[in-house]
Amino acid sequence: MSAKRTKVRNRVFAVMVSAALLMSISVWQDSPSSGAAAPKLDNIRVALFIDASTKYRLNTATATFSSASSLKIGLRTASAVENWLTAGKDPVRFAVDDFKVKLAETTDFNTALSISKRVLALGGSAVITTISKSGKSFYVVSEGSYGTAADAKTAMDKWTKDSSIASLMGSLKASLTGPLHLEGGSYASESAARSVVQLFSAAGIDAYPALRKAGTYSVMVGAAADSAALSTLKTNASKVAGAPSLREADTSTPYLLLRDDNTISGTAKQTYPSYSYPAGGTKVWVSTDGSAGIKLQERGGRTYRGSMEVSAYNGKMAVVNELPFEQYLYSVVPSEMPSSWASEALKAQAVAARSYALYQGMGFGIAHVNDTELSQVYSGIDTEKQSTTDAVNATAGMVAMYNGKPIEALFSSNAGGQTADATEIWGNAVPYLKSVPSPDQAAQNGLMQWYRVVVPSGDVGYIRQDLLDDTGRKNAVGAKVLVTNTDGVKVRDNPVVNDTIALVDKLAKGTEVVLIDQSIESNKMSWVLGPYTSDTLQKSSGWTSAIRTLEADYGQSGRVIGMRINGSSLSTKSPVNYRTLMGGLPSTRFEIDETARLEIAGANGATSKRPEQSGTLYIAGANGKTAASSNYYVLSGDGTVRAATVEPEFRFVGYGNGHGVGLSQYGAQGLAQLGYDYVYIMQYYYNGITIEGQ
Repeated sequence: MSAKRTKVRNRVFAVMVSAALLMSISVWQDSPSSGAAAPKLDNIRVALFIDASTKYRLNTATATFSSASSLKIGLRTASAVENWLTAGKDPVRFAVDDFKVKLAETTDFNTALSISKRVLALGGSAVITTISKSGKSFYVVSEGSYGTAADAKTAMDKWTKDSSIASLMGSLKASLTGPLHLEGGSYASESAARSVVQLFSAAGIDAYPALRKAGTYSVMVGAAADSAALSTLKTNASKVAGAPSLREADTSTPYLLLRDDNTISGTAKQTYPSYSYPAGGTKVWVSTDGSAGIKLQERGGRTYRGSMEVSAYNGKMAVVNELPFEQYLYSVVPSEMPSSWASEALKAQAVAARSYALYQGMGFGIAHVNDTELSQVYSGIDTEKQSTTDAVNATAGMVAMYNGKPIEALFSSNAGGQTADATEIWGNAVPYLKSVPSPDQAAQNGLMQWYRVVVPSGDVGYIRQDLLDDTGRKNAVGAKVLVTNTDGVKVRDNPVVNDTIALVDKLAKGTEVVLIDQSIESNKMSWVLGPYTSDTLQKSSGWTSAIRTLEADYGQSGRVIGMRINGSSLSTKSPVNYRTLMGGLPSTRFEIDETARLEIAGANGATSKRPEQSGTLYIAGANGKTAASSNYYVLSGDGTVRAATVEPEFRFVGYGNGHGVGLSQYGAQGLAQLGYDYVYIMQYYYNGITIEGQ
């Protein structure tokens, strides 16, 4: 692929696409299928929490489920799901039986609650449980989920050294708990097991009911973090009169150790069950008979179809939602595309999402996908809309295929008028991911123009067009003079309302400004960002010295495929990373405005290039005086005025939002509004594919 090099903002991208041009690109098949069957997936597994090494990490120490229908709790084995108990409609919490920090054990619930709240405020994962000892209720504050005692010890040192927590703890002592228990007895009910627990509680020893299989309980004593603590526990427990004989608990087989949790209610009077399961191969299965779904408190309180599998994976809790594949798409499509859009665009999104998920395989070890943009956004039942559900149902089982396999149906919000070739983003060619014109202009519908103006202080910024009137006059170089028509007019760095960024200026009514440029309000089709200083870009790019010049090489779609700082290559693994290196740009389809870049002709015919050549720059004003200035304005040969700076600053004028490869969502909407169906849309954006039924 040939590359074009530019040093200043002097390139214009074509963004208008006509229906006639689209029709001239290729001839598409009329039928959605060539007869080959797409692979079938009945149920999909979506990771809501998982530690997938370097690929993705989202961890939680607990998972709290509830439902408007009764929850069923069991174990999933290689051959079946075993139902162990029915939990009802109340919340049920789960945690890995591993190492934790016990920050407090106190009879004062308010103290426990205060410590818990402070830990949560500092980013920890505090849980309050109730345990009975010697006839009294104690409230235990536990923090974290750690795979080793050493990790838990490190965490304990951190928490106890925090002055705010230490002051709340007072004389309370922190310690470690772990997954080492003593176990004894076999009981037909939880209440029978609890009556034996009371024997140990009366002697001041921690003990818990534990479910070993459906209808069979045991008593687990203690939660030791090491063999020494377990040995001491054995000695003390052996002295309890009437207690069953005890053995070391087998943590290699499934169990559910039951604690009474106060965290959910936030009160001393109300507890809910909290089950700890061993960190080995145990897979807890949570399901419901009803259609109301299962709510997961730790994932924003979202409610999901299907069932939940809770396990330990890579030493951390994993929560996987398993549900029918097509029902997964009921949430994905409205999470990825506005449900109000044209039905054929929604159908194209449904086929793209279905194809993308099939392409992933078990991309997260124990799950096909996760619920974020790393895979596809999946937000559960609450985001489902009738229009998008209809689109999924209308295309049920339809998959985009290339050479007999599902394609990686990549999509992005807006291609900025031209989609990217895969080589421009990731450096490798994919036959069905080629660059095509894209009708993305709907993102700009109804937006106002913003005028880039020079204000009386000499600074430059943007003002929305409705806040300015034309005076009918021009200044000495022919630029229009505008006037503010209201008080408190805000002058902004970029053509968009963003009150988190400091203003350039604020002007009174009747203030005259000079127009030098105009842009439509920044949107997903086109945008302006900056100016960024050398220091700002040095930090985001990781460059080791001051940035004086910034240049780019462009691919066939107008996206940046290479960059140079001060003439030296800014290397990166993939061109898509230039978005991040330049401070987080919406896309790589951008031009660079180097505000300090110009060539000055001297009186003796010599030229000086800035900023390559340093030194003080003196500007002669219309009044004949010269002065050193940080901002100035250059009149070009064609009569346009350019805002310039003495010290290097960099503006980015760009197009599109996202990587730009594959289907453009705004482009799909544009094609649908032109009358094209979902098959055409898919085959337009994915070169050479067929649409096959499962």
